[in-house]
Amino acid sequence: MSKQEGTILVVDDNKSILAAVKILLQTLFAKVLTINNPNRIKQILSDEQVDIILLDMNFSAGINSGNEGLFWLTEIKKQNPSVPVVLFTAYADIELAVRGIKEGASDFVVKPWDNNKLSETLQTAYRSAKEKNKPGKSPQISTQTGGGNIFWGKSEVMQKIRTLVEKVAVTDANILITGENGTGKEVIACEIHRLSMRNKYPMISVDMGAITDTLFESELFGHTKGSFTDAKTDRIGKFEAAGNGTIFLDEIGNLPYHLQAKLLTVLQQRSIIRVGSNTPIPVNVRILSATNRNLEDMVKKGEFREDLMYRINTIRIHIPALRERPDDIVPLAEIFLEKQSRIYGKPELRLTAPVKEKLKTHPWYGNIRELEHFIEKAVIFSEKDTIDVDGPNVPAPASNITEIEGSTIEDMERKMIRNAINKHNGNLSLVANELGISRQTLYNKIKRYEL
Repeated sequence: MSKQEGTILVVDDNKSILAAVKILLQTLFAKVLTINNPNRIKQILSDEQVDIILLDMNFSAGINSGNEGLFWLTEIKKQNPSVPVVLFTAYADIELAVRGIKEGASDFVVKPWDNNKLSETLQTAYRSAKEKNKPGKSPQISTQTGGGNIFWGKSEVMQKIRTLVEKVAVTDANILITGENGTGKEVIACEIHRLSMRNKYPMISVDMGAITDTLFESELFGHTKGSFTDAKTDRIGKFEAAGNGTIFLDEIGNLPYHLQAKLLTVLQQRSIIRVGSNTPIPVNVRILSATNRNLEDMVKKGEFREDLMYRINTIRIHIPALRERPDDIVPLAEIFLEKQSRIYGKPELRLTAPVKEKLKTHPWYGNIRELEHFIEKAVIFSEKDTIDVDGPNVPAPASNITEIEGSTIEDMERKMIRNAINKHNGNLSLVANELGISRQTLYNKIKRYEL
């Protein structure tokens, strides 16, 4: 990746983490400063033009409250209110992270971190601060709708979905969002939450396919101190953290059958019981779910509970594959081109007419996610002011589109994962990165498809 113009300050008491993060961020920022003592923050802010800070939340051995991070966040904002601060925590304390954001933090990242997630979070915070502080800068209305960050497209089917979303968002109905990987199901969920009456409260996303069986109850419902070996303190779960807001259960079709009953009980009783406790705690949350699998078929095969499917499926919104709405491909590509060109310092890039036609005929098995990855690669390798058909990474013609006709989503996904594994010679980190999923989700899919 090309470097940003800015300077980032990383504050963490673990020197190994500082070294690893510095190697990663040197590809993103022109200057990377690292310190392991927060007492030096004020001096560095006086001596250097710092554009963004990655701040650990705990510095004293044995103290895991995160209050140190909140204290230094306050001190930073007193000295330089405009500098964005991203919090870095090993304890995934959502309550504390939300409090930090209320007190001025731009975002937070949980350790152990995902390199792509960390990079994206820091770049977004950096660009947002630069745009906000730029005099006379108008908002990028091409990707926004009524204050949101969603591009609905020009196709009739997406306009119908937009109307449906706006109609059901203001209700409290449980909604199931279906569609292939990469179609933007989480984006739709975020838009529903933004338009809802609960938008002043958090929306908590949970990848149901990435939670191990042993941690399921602790992650979703919380635990009490001493309930198991590593339970040093009481901790709330995702449902409590989303109190009065929305919980988004992504990849719900990947939830093992024996855990579905526990989730159903919570949805029916509207209360949770923390691990190690017998006391029910009422929860007031809206349920949004998403899956790329056919739940009706799973019910027939005994892989998904019928009563749970009906509980989450008051209203269903199906997002069509990108190849089913070709009129949206070029506008989306141009939005991604503008975004990636800005990131890589190539603001004059444009798509030629032949490339636009080629984009519209490509099958895009990975949908919007694949399109964005293609545009990023094209921008990286571009050597002139246009992206043309003779350039690198231009997609091949859709000659094999008939191969998937009659195939199930699972068949297509299995084929995509197998091809990616072969392409990267079994390097699962690279495979997960290309597919845009976490390593744990990739492991689950490999096991399910027996790859």
